[in-house]
Amino acid sequence: MNGDWLLRGRDGRLTVYLPSDDAVLCRAELAPGGPWEAPRRVGGDQRLRPGPAIGQGADGYAHLVAWRPTAQGESGLVHSTHFRPRLAPLDWSPVGHPDKKGDRTGTPAVAVDAQGRAHVFVRNQGGGVSLLAQKEKGGWDPWRDLGGADVRGELAAVTGESGRVELYAAVPGGILHWRQEESGKPPVRAEDADAPARPDTLRALATSAGHTTLFFTDERGELCAWRPGGEPVPLIAAAGPGPVSAVRCDIEGHDCTVLAQRSASGRTAFAAYPTEQEPAGAWWTESGPHLPSDAEVALALDEHDGVVAAILAPSTGTLLLTRRKDEPGLALQAWREV
Repeated sequence: MNGDWLLRGRDGRLTVYLPSDDAVLCRAELAPGGPWEAPRRVGGDQRLRPGPAIGQGADGYAHLVAWRPTAQGESGLVHSTHFRPRLAPLDWSPVGHPDKKGDRTGTPAVAVDAQGRAHVFVRNQGGGVSLLAQKEKGGWDPWRDLGGADVRGELAAVTGESGRVELYAAVPGGILHWRQEESGKPPVRAEDADAPARPDTLRALATSAGHTTLFFTDERGELCAWRPGGEPVPLIAAAGPGPVSAVRCDIEGHDCTVLAQRSASGRTAFAAYPTEQEPAGAWWTESGPHLPSDAEVALALDEHDGVVAAILAPSTGTLLLTRRKDEPGLALQAWREV
């Protein structure tokens, strides 16, 4: 999944979204902190292409977007909304193609603004980025070309604390950035970064009222943090090859950012540091069992705003979960299979 696939619903229950062959599956807690239901298929029997995306609004609703086959050598995007963890998600609804027709052009990304409008971003055939935005009272605006060129890998979409949507994309030698200047308006190109980001390592997080922070791995293998308006800052050597998962939480009265990444050793690595204070430094601590190479890690907050981590290994179907212990620091409970 492109985006956070471990989410807390508006009723406090956690949900995980799992890609599976030609579908997306979801599982939810039967009660906050309780047992989990069996996997359910999202959106009916529609067959999907690999690489779905997900975004969540302040209302707790999850928006899922995926490619589906439409004809020989052609695909189109579909959208579903999941209102509550125990409810069934809506059926997949076709939303078109950034170039009107053709095959998959790239993995989509989704962010949801303060009014609950989903914004779907995807690379187009020209190598730039196109946008499809929901209307507040239903339906979608026309596809819009946002520009850019030679975009590589997965896009990173995020909603700031202001409720406005931002987008980051990797290009050779740099990172492109789009930002909504006004609610309801399309994002526009803003400040870019001259930073050699590895494709498919971008992850963005709202970190203050005025900023979002982009985490990415550079060509030297350093995990870096960048907030538009400043320069990218090396934070720590990346634990592994993929993107990090990131969440903000309170640790002993301090606003902290917690990072998690599958490490090169095959375990899960965690780090934490005071939010937006990268010079304070961060250190990895590994946890849990050794995992297959396709394993992914996700972070979220539970009904008590405590950190929850999940590991998904698609090749084995394994889903593991841990929570922060009720004690100082970032100590975690024993991992358990869900």
